[in-house]
Amino acid sequence: MRCPIETQENAELLLAYCSRSLDAERTAMLEEHMRDCQSCREFAGGQKAVWEALDTWEAAPVSPDFDRRLYRRIEQEVSWWDLLMRPFRPLVFRQGLPIAATAAVVLMAGLLFQHPANIQRSAAPESAQVEAMPPDQVEHALDEMETMREFNRLVRPDTAEPKM
Repeated sequence: MRCPIETQENAELLLAYCSRSLDAERTAMLEEHMRDCQSCREFAGGQKAVWEALDTWEAAPVSPDFDRRLYRRIEQEVSWWDLLMRPFRPLVFRQGLPIAATAAVVLMAGLLFQHPANIQRSAAPESAQVEAMPPDQVEHALDEMETMREFNRLVRPDTAEPKM
């Protein structure tokens, strides 16, 4: 017999053997193979332990009002948003907040590295430059300022006008 684990062609034989559903002829053939094959022997031993544990396991008794409570929960209306978010609730509280904070820090760092503040200091101090303007243009600008001051006083009469 070729090894079922190595060839994968008769792997179901090992599972059938462990669940005690294999016929007598194949059982004898597989047991003869397992005398020589260490990997099949280990697999069968592990599977037998699982089947024995399942045979000894007893389910907890169901409470008498189980059906009533189950049907009550089924009949409760749940909004589509709650149904959508239910699988993510444990993640949001346990992992979501740290992930969101980390993402925000990475985003801010990326923005700062992408667009650093360009502060260029000139060697010469800045000085005010005076332009020569024709007198009629200056007079026109002062008239417009006076018009704006009057308009401001009409719109907001409660503000005190600064004295010049």
